[in-house]
Amino acid sequence: MMDKGREGVVGMANKGPSYGMSRQVQDKIDSKYDPELEQILVEWITRQCGSGVGKPEPGKMGFQAWLKDGCVLSELINSLFPGEKPVKKIQSSPMAFKQMEQISQFLNAAEKYGVTKTDMFQTVDLWEGKDLAAVQRTLSALGSLAVTKNEGTYNGDPNWFFKKAQENKRDFSDDQLKAGKNVIGLQMGSNKGASQEGMSYGRPRQIL
Repeated sequence: MMDKGREGVVGMANKGPSYGMSRQVQDKIDSKYDPELEQILVEWITRQCGSGVGKPEPGKMGFQAWLKDGCVLSELINSLFPGEKPVKKIQSSPMAFKQMEQISQFLNAAEKYGVTKTDMFQTVDLWEGKDLAAVQRTLSALGSLAVTKNEGTYNGDPNWFFKKAQENKRDFSDDQLKAGKNVIGLQMGSNKGASQEGMSYGRPRQIL
């Protein structure tokens, strides 16, 4: 009994205290941060916003410090809207809640622009440096949207970001308009029949 008890204690000890676990998680998150992507994002943002936003110190901490007060991000999102600018007031402040509020305004505007919730970082990811890889993901999604929309507001190399989001949506909506949901279902069944005849039980032939 004592041996089992000791094994349990050792097992728990191996897991470490909660802060140790969160440190491991943090290290894992940090490992996803991409220094090469950082260079592309910095180059794009400075081209998009102009020299007034400056440039960060190289590295993750410099990247965070550059974006932390939300002003550069707000300048970026405003530059992508061809008409009325979504962030009305951009003002640097040393106060934490003001900085977080500015970041939130950027996030709201980015969602309005078309960035999906799954690609959106949380304010603390940037402000507290919890997940800067998520910040990169949001900015990459924003760049992809800007290239795809092609509204004349994107200022950078189109090859920096994948042109994908709008194309998929357009194809899908065209199918819906032309055929309707039921016909799409039949087409999918026919396609499956062509590649998986053993699983189709001849249904596509009956339909045709």
